[in-house]
Amino acid sequence: NVVTCARCGAVPGHRGAVQFQARGEAIFKCWGCAIAHGPMLRRSLLIALVVGTILTAINQGDLLLYGRWNVALAWKVPLTYAVPFLVATWSALINGRTRPSAFHP
Repeated sequence: NVVTCARCGAVPGHRGAVQFQARGEAIFKCWGCAIAHGPMLRRSLLIALVVGTILTAINQGDLLLYGRWNVALAWKVPLTYAVPFLVATWSALINGRTRPSAFHP
């Protein structure tokens, strides 16, 4: 029984696939489709909002609070949110990865 991607129908190649849980059952997606998995992206965004806000408050809070905005904030603040988003997304993908041998009898 060959497993296919739940989104595009492709048979996972040599890199395997990513397994997600949906309504109590496992679904598999190829890596290309897994990157766009909505529930994972929403969870990563929520993590980025919480962690990014805390880190921004710790690292740049005094500048923001007292209105001492500088050019560096234009890249530091977005990067402070981007890093936890990327880490959460990468962690979810790596944690759900499956081996190619799991798809071929």
